[in-house]
Amino acid sequence: MDATEGDDDEFGFSRNYFLAKELGSSGKKSGRKLSDIDLVDEQELRAAMFETVGKHEKEISLLMNSYRELYSKWLFELRCGFGLLMHGFGSKKLLLEDFASTALTEYGVVVINGYLQSVNINHAVIAMAELLMEHQNTKQRTPAKMKKPFALQSKEELLSFLNGPHSKNGDSLICIVIHNIDGPGLRDSESQNYLAEIASCSCVRIVASIDHVNAPLLWDKKKVHTQFNWCWYHVPTFAPYKVEGLFFPLILANSGSSQTAKTASIVLQSLTPNAQSVFKVLAEYQLAHPDEEGLPVNKLYTICRERFLVSSQLTLNSHLTEFKDHEMVKTRRNEDGQECLYIPFASEALEKLLKELS
Repeated sequence: MDATEGDDDEFGFSRNYFLAKELGSSGKKSGRKLSDIDLVDEQELRAAMFETVGKHEKEISLLMNSYRELYSKWLFELRCGFGLLMHGFGSKKLLLEDFASTALTEYGVVVINGYLQSVNINHAVIAMAELLMEHQNTKQRTPAKMKKPFALQSKEELLSFLNGPHSKNGDSLICIVIHNIDGPGLRDSESQNYLAEIASCSCVRIVASIDHVNAPLLWDKKKVHTQFNWCWYHVPTFAPYKVEGLFFPLILANSGSSQTAKTASIVLQSLTPNAQSVFKVLAEYQLAHPDEEGLPVNKLYTICRERFLVSSQLTLNSHLTEFKDHEMVKTRRNEDGQECLYIPFASEALEKLLKELS
């Protein structure tokens, strides 16, 4: 082919491309907007998703059975000091739970749901320390005594206990199963550094899953090879992310008041009864006084103190911090300059939420 002919073809293609762009821009622009889209109610969409019949069940079952044949190898690697990191398309939640319930029955297991928006790692570390202490007491004739409860110990004290010489043979192991170690509540550097310190403890082993394409960027070489000491396994399950996606808004769904109440209900169920009652006081006041800016903090404290829901302002502040972290309560000032608390939900959502709490 002649070089001049190639140049002519390339010129002709470029000329036609810009001519098409020019003609396309000369036409009328569409007047449609994203707000004009008739979105489906989120509850209906989620119900339809759960009713969807899966395909290739036989092939997926054979695939899961092939992974079960690796359980003994995975357990051996954990005992040798490695961590297991599962990646691949599909939810790996059932796979990790099946491995824990089948192969890790002799060890203490703590589960961290990293797919949640907010995860408290320190609670998991306290649970690990308690499991390890319980395992030690069953082996010793005289139970060990603690200087103070694990819940009152600092991060350094907890890590020091987990890193102690409790067992030279590796019998006193505590395994952490982390669903989505790359989840939204664990992606910050502080959480990853804390998890890396936990993984470095002599009595701790981690079994985790990742799904985000940029998950490996969370760690440097030290974390990967020294602290987590990962053994990578490609284990695609082709299972839907039903549980992991439950707390994320769907793109084609209308996130109305019903979904807002549902999300808040899930958060409240994880809190103490007193915290639920404090939220109920605030919600009832807001429904009874819709024209006000909110409930002043000092007035809320007085009501809660009279109902024996809190013993001090510090206790109330801890509840309010939990509400604010989940964006269930916000603050603004009224005309007198007082700081008032209000719930950023519609009245319908608040009424529905109060019925569920009752």
